[in-house]
Amino acid sequence: MAVPKNRLSQTRQKMRRANWKLTAPGYVECPQCHEAMMPHHVCPTCGYYKGKQVVNNTTAE
Repeated sequence: MAVPKNRLSQTRQKMRRANWKLTAPGYVECPQCHEAMMPHHVCPTCGYYKGKQVVNNTTAE
């Protein structure tokens, strides 16, 4: 098992962990209703995927 030979300072520890950040998910515009949606997912607003209606949303429109 790997054991550190010398103790890391707090600054070096924090500098290494500074790159642990979350990235925002990429959204695209739905071609049907022009709302923001996740790519490669059914649009939660209109229920379309790849130009076909997959989910019947009675609350939409």
